[in-house]
Amino acid sequence: MTATAKPPSGLKAAIVQVTPFQQNCTLIWDDETKKGAVVDPGGDLDRIAMALDQVKITVEKIILTHGHIDHAGGAKALKEKLGVMIEGPHIADKFLLDNLDKQGAAYGMEAQKVTPDRWLDEGDQVTVGRFTFGIRHCPGHSPGSVVLLNDAQKFAIVGDVLFRGSIGRTDFPYGDHAALIHAIKTKLLPLGDEWAFICGHGPGSTIAMEKRSNPFLQG
Repeated sequence: MTATAKPPSGLKAAIVQVTPFQQNCTLIWDDETKKGAVVDPGGDLDRIAMALDQVKITVEKIILTHGHIDHAGGAKALKEKLGVMIEGPHIADKFLLDNLDKQGAAYGMEAQKVTPDRWLDEGDQVTVGRFTFGIRHCPGHSPGSVVLLNDAQKFAIVGDVLFRGSIGRTDFPYGDHAALIHAIKTKLLPLGDEWAFICGHGPGSTIAMEKRSNPFLQG
């Protein structure tokens, strides 16, 4: 587990890398109330449990950014273990969540299909302790991908929509490169240069850095 560099004013986050895809399962919490959420528990629940023991928080909910196995494969098992709700992604990813067991079989990974307690859509909000995250629907990598935005801290969790120096894959049968670029340019880049984000794989970044150097976003 590696702590991130975006914890001012009581909002904290830590990354737990899970699955053979080295996916950034993210723990976010309110350091005053010690209430938090697990974002994208793709698997390796023992590793997630160890991280939760370290930060000593009470998990209120599980949040999914999209329906791929490395992000959602462990969601049902973790829900049953913790007795909490699952929120997200957008309902357009239902077909992926309905087939997580088949995705697992294809990749040699354990996974259970799952139905969220609450689907998320553009303009919705989710709460973590005292903090509120706005929801933006950003299809392209998957039809139902969503990102989480905390305006007060200028901090986002973007799943596989945007990476440092790259963007999410769109070579799936349901992928849409044009839609993904449109979502990034209209919903993320206008947030402002000072915004920082955690992505689904690899190191985080800032909007300023991606505007300046991400080759997929030039021109």
